[in-house]
Amino acid sequence: MKVESGQALRFILQDEIYLLNEDKLNYTKPNVQQIPAPQPQPETVTPKPVFNYLGANKKHFLVLTHYINNDFMADDHLAALEAVLGRKNHSREDVAILNIAKNSSEFADLLAHFKPQTILILGQQSIPANTNHPKLNQIEKRDGITMLYTFAFDAMMSNVENKKAFWEQVKSL
Repeated sequence: MKVESGQALRFILQDEIYLLNEDKLNYTKPNVQQIPAPQPQPETVTPKPVFNYLGANKKHFLVLTHYINNDFMADDHLAALEAVLGRKNHSREDVAILNIAKNSSEFADLLAHFKPQTILILGQQSIPANTNHPKLNQIEKRDGITMLYTFAFDAMMSNVENKKAFWEQVKSL
């Protein structure tokens, strides 16, 4: 069958119609805005927090402090802490001293970065965010981590009873 008009093809063929180049102008589509294909969204990667801490964390012993005006601790408090650590056969290289006032305090971030076996929390303001409040001067085990929440050095430097309570617990760490 020979069809002389491209217009007649639509009545004869009810399936897909293939237009000849010269007939394409007769069948223009209305102006329909083309919607672009969705582009794959880039994966959002949350950057890991960077911690500024003192020590080398060789024994996975994390000491949490809170000092607004110091990078890590006040000098006299740091000297007292190092003396206590020395009595436990630890040096500054064995621990990581992290000032919560200057770093992220999310507990999960701390665990992921430092992988602590022992955590010493010096003062209420040093308690990491999103963690159950530990009991004062009682060693606790949480998920295989030994944790001691005790007085801040401000409260110990001028109070002999607080120093004794602190030392009694630290001896057991």
